[in-house]
Amino acid sequence: MSQHALPLTLGVEEEFLLLDAATGDLAPAAPQVLAAVGEEGVKSELMLYQIETVTGICADLEEVREQITELRSITAAAAARYGCLLVASGVAPGALLGLDYLTDDVRYRRLALRHAGIVAEAGTCACHVHVGVPSREAGLQVLVRLRPWLAALLALSANSPIAGNRVTTWASWRYRRWARWPSAMPPQHWHSTGDYDATVRSLILQGKALDERAVYFHARLSPRYPTIEVRLMDTCLSVEDTVLIVALVRAMTAAALEDIAYGRPAPRVPEYRILTALAAAARHGRQALPALPQRLLSAEPLASLLTELARRGTGAERQRALWESAGSFAEFANLLAEATLTPATRGIETDHAPG
Repeated sequence: MSQHALPLTLGVEEEFLLLDAATGDLAPAAPQVLAAVGEEGVKSELMLYQIETVTGICADLEEVREQITELRSITAAAAARYGCLLVASGVAPGALLGLDYLTDDVRYRRLALRHAGIVAEAGTCACHVHVGVPSREAGLQVLVRLRPWLAALLALSANSPIAGNRVTTWASWRYRRWARWPSAMPPQHWHSTGDYDATVRSLILQGKALDERAVYFHARLSPRYPTIEVRLMDTCLSVEDTVLIVALVRAMTAAALEDIAYGRPAPRVPEYRILTALAAAARHGRQALPALPQRLLSAEPLASLLTELARRGTGAERQRALWESAGSFAEFANLLAEATLTPATRGIETDHAPG
């Protein structure tokens, strides 16, 4: 069996907000909710109003779907015991709470001391997708080949158009905040894992990253697992959105491994073009979706998943529709919580096709 034909294992980390069910405001209740859940795959995050869920190693998309559905369900049920909503949104739709609500963790306190201004406006929620790779060297070559496609992942996952109790002009307000981290950048055109490791060391020595885990490349070699970790995306509003993003990352990884196996060179794309495409995707969402290779678009199940997304709209598009329909901020928060748990069966009117 050739390298590119090997089954690709998957893992997903999803970050969520806790909102007060009565007001829609941020609810710093993560310690209580975590104690109520008592589940290994549900963890604390940077802020006391955030929770992260982590799947096990999944063999296929159906296993991903089952695990993230169950994790969302049990965490939401625990949150409800404390009058809280579990909400999948890239940023808090209302007011932030600031550094007083930092999770009590030595590493987080060190981050806050070094990057106080950024951490005060952090509390953003992402979806991180892990894909198993044969080796670090293969993973490094995959990262280089993912560079031209990063904007597509952001455009399709964008799910943070509401912030500060208003509709912003961005589909992903989270990206705007996230990009402030000095190590938040696309992968470079590294030639070897030695080059990659040298870049990581340089960022740490320059004080731009606390440690290897705080090197926030949009896609990186995982510091803890034998995977690549694509971490650019907003946390997705529905399970269906997450499954689509996982399917797309898997397809991109498989295509990259195939290119490596056949000796096809990685495309040379200037960083300024990647950053320009990312900014457009964050601002305009699916309207700025860059063209994807036909070998990705035509493959199943990705083709069907993209067609379904075109019908229902992205998270950002659905959030705006929910904002317009809600009679109050609290009602909007409750609608977001419902969308976090309910299959996204209701479409919105849209003229934008995927790709």
